[in-house]
Amino acid sequence: MYKLRGHHLFCLLGYRGMGYSQEYVENMTRLHQILRNNPKTLIQLVKGPDELCEKYPNSGEYHCQNDQIYERDAIILDKMNLKIGQILNWDDIESRIRKHVVPSDIQVVCETCSWRSYGVCEEGIREIHEGKGLREVQ
Repeated sequence: MYKLRGHHLFCLLGYRGMGYSQEYVENMTRLHQILRNNPKTLIQLVKGPDELCEKYPNSGEYHCQNDQIYERDAIILDKMNLKIGQILNWDDIESRIRKHVVPSDIQVVCETCSWRSYGVCEEGIREIHEGKGLREVQ
């Protein structure tokens, strides 16, 4: 079972192998591929830093404890009708995305995210809606 915070559910959809450091990318790629290859993998929703935050580089402000990030987590979980502490598999998360999320939500929910301008998260949501699942990362 993996522990994930709210906004990382969206980050995984848009993940294309880019990140904050090599160690972060390796960790994110590993989890992304696990979920892609085994969508029955269990996820526990947590408040605050999770297994992806563990590899966030220590270079100034710790982004993972930023109030805006906590707010984004809460908005995303609320939008998907999910709660902290809940355990579900990745398939169920994709199902909730199809039911509760549209690509344009990224523009509002993730307005302050530095990755938003790439458009990959909206693309990831579209692909979930099309039943494609997580994209393979090269």
